[in-house]
Amino acid sequence: MEALLKSYKDQLESIAQQIQASELLAAYLESEEEEDYQALRDAFEPALAELHESVATHHPLQIIALEKEMLDESFEGLYMPRILGYSVLRGEVNEAYKYIRPQDHFREVLLAICNSSNFEILKQRIGQAIQVGFALSSRIWISHLMNDISNKRVIHFLNAQVMPKYQEKEERRIGRAKFKRQFVNANFLTAEFPETVEELKILYPSLRTFLLERIRRYDDNNSFLYQIIQMLQNPKIKGTQEYTQVLAIVANFYDLNNQDKKVLEQDLNRARKENPTFNEDYFQFIINLVEHGVFIDGKCQQRVLDLLDKKIKDDMLGFYQLMDELYSKGYVHEDTIQAIRGYYDSHEGLSTVNEAVRQTLLMNFRKLMDNLPTSEYPEYFEYNKVFTMYMNMFANQEFNQEIKNFSLAYIKRLLKVYIDKRGKDYQDIKKFVSSAFVELGFLRDKEVVELFKTKRKKKAE
Repeated sequence: MEALLKSYKDQLESIAQQIQASELLAAYLESEEEEDYQALRDAFEPALAELHESVATHHPLQIIALEKEMLDESFEGLYMPRILGYSVLRGEVNEAYKYIRPQDHFREVLLAICNSSNFEILKQRIGQAIQVGFALSSRIWISHLMNDISNKRVIHFLNAQVMPKYQEKEERRIGRAKFKRQFVNANFLTAEFPETVEELKILYPSLRTFLLERIRRYDDNNSFLYQIIQMLQNPKIKGTQEYTQVLAIVANFYDLNNQDKKVLEQDLNRARKENPTFNEDYFQFIINLVEHGVFIDGKCQQRVLDLLDKKIKDDMLGFYQLMDELYSKGYVHEDTIQAIRGYYDSHEGLSTVNEAVRQTLLMNFRKLMDNLPTSEYPEYFEYNKVFTMYMNMFANQEFNQEIKNFSLAYIKRLLKVYIDKRGKDYQDIKKFVSSAFVELGFLRDKEVVELFKTKRKKKAE
């Protein structure tokens, strides 16, 4: 956790002073009515939210310090339910959907709310957060929390948030997922950078989630780039899978200055030469990123290629030279097709690097189909020829299944638009599917008939 910049502290102090001097606060203290507290929220929470977003975007390692300041009584509990939700969702969970490590900040925020003079109003907005947070925590952690609370009414409220259904792993998974959807567009993640192997094992899951989320959001990462480079220079963690993954993230997604680029170049090429499992670990991670929806475009591929020592003739160099061909000429160009066939045939079909080739193509095909307007459906008929060619080249069942999945999804999109069964568009689509999908094994004749069958509406009772 980094200390909060003075400029942020000054903004917080200004907001706190405005709250305390507000006639809205005076009205609420006089009436203690919920609608008056709501008016106070409406007036001042937007400023707190804006400040939180600014810190999260530009100085994310200072978020915890910011939130600790926001727990001060001078803020009258404003924005604290939101902070509580963030603290619940920051914790990484294991396969049993329990926190990997105790969530101290969740505890701190919850205790601040429980000790707030506005607890009776705040508790109406924190039930689900506590239920999920307790579900993901251990019973011992909850018991220790309760021991620090003396107010019996508060203890009774907290005990009521321990949901019996969350004793089941699947219910914990569902509950966390539902709660997370409320914060889908929120920017609240932060991270700590490990200095030892022991810290690496504990801190890395959160660090990885943080770094990947920043990539998805296209956020500014300059404020903590120094910590990343410093981490990569740490001899204690070099050679680990976590080290390889961070190296891959930076190499693919970060625009570096000349000095940092030189450091990364040295680290990457040293790992290629000295670590016999580096290439395997690297490509396995890239595959994992693609499978989880991270788009690795031509710019990413070029960043990595620029870092590679061309004297090291390994699979990594071959792969990125192949990607250079693909992104410069396109996947339908004859040179690209021949290059992919040659590279693919020179490796075992189920090798990790071949899987990386397949996933890269699927990633591009999927994006193509997701963005293809329904009005341009004849283009899909041509794209399908390309898909078929690569299906024949790879002879890989999982690859074929993915092609089928997004192709069928596109056809279903078309059928929601072209509903006139006598219309030319509908007939063209039906004719294509009846022929191509059956030939490719995507659908049987009976399934094609079912796809185009008019769904009867249920009669009103």
